[in-house]
Amino acid sequence: MSLPSHPISTLNIAKPTSSSPLSTAASTRPVVVLPGLGNNSGDYRNLCCTLKDDYGIPTVVSKVSRLDWLRNAAGLLDSNYWRGTLRPRPVLNWYLERVEEAVCEAKALCPQGGIIALIGHSAGGWLARVYMEEFGLSNISLLLTLGTPHLPPSKGTAGVVDQTRGLLDYVEKQCAPAVYTPELKYVCISGRYIRGARMTTTPESDVIDLSREEASEPLEEKKEVVSTPAIPTLRARFIGQGYKQVCGRADVWGDGVVPEMAAHLDGALNVSLDGVYHSPVGSDDLLRPWYGSPSVVQKWVHHLLN
Repeated sequence: MSLPSHPISTLNIAKPTSSSPLSTAASTRPVVVLPGLGNNSGDYRNLCCTLKDDYGIPTVVSKVSRLDWLRNAAGLLDSNYWRGTLRPRPVLNWYLERVEEAVCEAKALCPQGGIIALIGHSAGGWLARVYMEEFGLSNISLLLTLGTPHLPPSKGTAGVVDQTRGLLDYVEKQCAPAVYTPELKYVCISGRYIRGARMTTTPESDVIDLSREEASEPLEEKKEVVSTPAIPTLRARFIGQGYKQVCGRADVWGDGVVPEMAAHLDGALNVSLDGVYHSPVGSDDLLRPWYGSPSVVQKWVHHLLN
């Protein structure tokens, strides 16, 4: 196995970068965007405009509608669904075929023998790994994932149900592991938008007994300093339950849907971005920016231009 040429690390980026766009003189390999679960191609229109207009990156989005996702209901007829051992094929054949069509379109924008990059948003990230396993790595030099739940949910945790019905187990076991190399780079971007909380908490107060430090004081003056943690909001508890279904824990940071710890992948270059929301749906470029908002794209687009 070849060793990574780039130090594999987790970066936490909170400070805004310069507002001037990066030079488009760098390589502008075409990009294919893989939509996340429940999203459609139109959700990524502004992202495509940002990549093309600000950075000169040709972008193709896999053609997916919201109604297309109802095709996944075919998995209910597969006994593996109920056993939690579902496989991507044939349930997700339709999605993989749409990706192949988009990849062919992007390759047509390349010079002969040119390379392309894949951007997978949410479930589109692990579906990109399935695509690469099934269709090969030819002409793909980068997989960049945005808020993708890469890891299967923990087993044996009370109240946790594998919502992928075994699909992420399949990806973890059957798809090639991420290895950051000059030929194929894996970059995983996670957001730290809100910290979740347990639905029911029994916090223990932090008690500092000053009696030992102030032994010379009279007994009646010996005291305790009690610090009571802030009570989590209902919103944090609700979001925490969503995080728990993904990673087995509620009290972790995430983008509002996918926990930070689940959006990172061993062997990849893992990056955490503060204040970034999960989805283009319900986002606001100023108040609640998502991974594809211009100010956020600026923080990861250099991976496409290198």
